Amino acid sequence: MKLGVFAVLFQNKSLEEALDIVANLGVEAVEIGTGAFPGNAHCEPELLLKDKNALDKFRTSIEKRNLIISGLSCHGNPLHPDPSISKIHHEAFQKTVLLAEKLGVDRVITFSGCPGGSEDDKTPNWVTCPWPNYFTDILNWQWEKKIIPYWKEQAKFASDHGVKICLEMHPGFSVYNTETLLKLRDAAGDAIGANFDPSHLFWQGIDPVAAVYKLGSAIYHVHAKDTKINNLNSTVNGVLDTKSYSKEAERSWIFRTVGYGHGYDFWKDFLSALRVVGYDYVLSIEHEDSLMSPREGLEKAVSFLKEVMIKEKPAEIWWA
Repeated sequence: MKLGVFAVLFQNKSLEEALDIVANLGVEAVEIGTGAFPGNAHCEPELLLKDKNALDKFRTSIEKRNLIISGLSCHGNPLHPDPSISKIHHEAFQKTVLLAEKLGVDRVITFSGCPGGSEDDKTPNWVTCPWPNYFTDILNWQWEKKIIPYWKEQAKFASDHGVKICLEMHPGFSVYNTETLLKLRDAAGDAIGANFDPSHLFWQGIDPVAAVYKLGSAIYHVHAKDTKINNLNSTVNGVLDTKSYSKEAERSWIFRTVGYGHGYDFWKDFLSALRVVGYDYVLSIEHEDSLMSPREGLEKAVSFLKEVMIKEKPAEIWWA
């Protein structure tokens, strides 16, 4: 297993500066944002797809630092009912797939998206309960008319270009937990898998280790990000918290640097579970800790994970 970084935390720096920071920390892989919500500060797919010199320069800047690209990320909402948004996010996804093929990268990371509740809606509608019955009607319509047809088509497109789609299970989008990820994978095929980020599962009350065992070989990419539940607030208000992330003292939970939400025991169990189900790729650190600077958060996460990561599996065991 390799240690990586989602480079958007250094989007205010040039690609070369960001890569130098990453390489100097002893990290082996980098995840690059290519559009939609993460932006494309370090990578412009449209330029790289038409300019071979620019593509070669981009590739060389990574290779000369002995880094690999773990995945290209264009987290967005291609199912947004406003076509001015969905078109941009859809095009970002497709260009990212084409660029991944050219770079020899076989993973593209994104969100499932979330449609509206009807053809007349102008904003997404994320349903979280079955009653009143119109909520169930909305869910059925979304999955049958929007989510499955779209991702069936995109799964074929990705497969034709040798790319796996790594959907991040994220509340607010149609795929937000283990069950919905597997539902879409069953409908659209195994080009669809998970970008497994435990931080979004913690606050939903999901045990990430149990989810790893359930998903198994459907895990294509992993984010290392933590969450801290504030029991003083969550026991009163629950975990469906819409307050700004900047209001740390008032929220039921906040995102934290790895190790500041859950300790060594969890992360050892989590990485061991990944090993058991056969995941031996990259653990990509994502920084969204509002209490630490990106540099401090990254350095602490790297130090912590180097202690708990399982780098090698024994070729043989003497008693086997």
